[in-house]
Parts: sequence; C-alpha cells; structure tokens
Amino acid sequence: MDWETLKTDCLACQRCPLHATRRSVVFGQGVENAEVLFVGEGPGEQEDLQGIPFVGRAGMLLDDMMKMIDLDRSRVYIANIVKCRPPHNRDPLPEERDACSQWLKKQIEIVDPLIIICLGRIAATSLIDEDFRITRQHGQWFDVGGRRCLAIYHPSALLRDVSKRPETFTDLREIRSEIRRLCPEVYE
Repeated sequence: MDWETLKTDCLACQRCPLHATRRSVVFGQGVENAEVLFVGEGPGEQEDLQGIPFVGRAGMLLDDMMKMIDLDRSRVYIANIVKCRPPHNRDPLPEERDACSQWLKKQIEIVDPLIIICLGRIAATSLIDEDFRITRQHGQWFDVGGRRCLAIYHPSALLRDVSKRPETFTDLREIRSEIRRLCPEVYE
C-alpha cells in the first residue's frame, strides 16, 4: 500500500464509533521518510478542527520540546494511536485503539523510522508494552520491531504538572544523544 492509498482509506474509516463525532481524521503530519517518529494518543479539540496533530497548547509545548533538542516538524513525522478525537479528550478505549492500529502500523512501515518517541502512557502501552508505567519507565530505551523506542510524558501532562518537566528535559537530552548516534543526518 502506498502513502496516498493509506491516507485515503484512513480518511474514510468508520471502524469504530469515533467516526460519528469527528470533524476531521487526523492522519499525521511531517516528513514521510523521517528517521524520528513522534506518536501521541489521539487528537484533541484543535487537532479535530484543523486535521493536524499537536496544534493546541500541547502542540505548542511539543514544538518547544523539539526545539530544545534541535528538531522541528520539518525533520520528523507526528502521528497518533487513534486518528479521531475521543469525546471530551478522554483516553481512547482499547477497542478504538485496536480499530485504528492498522493505520499506525502502516504509517510506521512506510515512514520506516529508526526512532519512535511515544508521547505519554497510551502511546507507550500501545507500542512498547501493554504494562508500561510512564512514571517508572519514561526515558528508557526499548527495542521494538527493530526500532529504538522511548516514552516521555505527554505534553498535556506537562501542562498540568510542571514538576515533571525536569525529568522530561533529561529524557529529551537522551533522545538527542540517540538521534546523533543512530541518524546524525537528521541534524545536518
């Protein structure tokens, strides 16, 4: 399946009840052959309105976090576990994640990143380990399907609890080091 077919099929998806309340399918955005892929849990209100991942307050913080490690949206790909907004920004239900999993799997296959950064618990439990504990395991590298994966606190969590920011800064430095080691061309 090529990128355009995948996107077209995803935009027409009705595999779970979230399709009935969405304004937009938030497929993803960025470099389609990026070495670094950021994965969040699902679209929020602004993302649903604009059809672009991480454009609200959490998105602005994610942009700032990427700047801290010399990245920006022109060098990465950003996607979510689910492509439609859960009502009231609740966590995506397991059946919603399952229904959407084929889209992200195909995105990962086509983008073929060396590094995946999970933004928050939902992404980490979906991609790294279903028993992942973000408070204990953030900042640790895992090999998943031949790729290096690490989870950090979701930017929304950092907006609610600023005490987690120093830990996240340390995690970001770790990410920069691993990018420089595995794919230095990202910084060229």
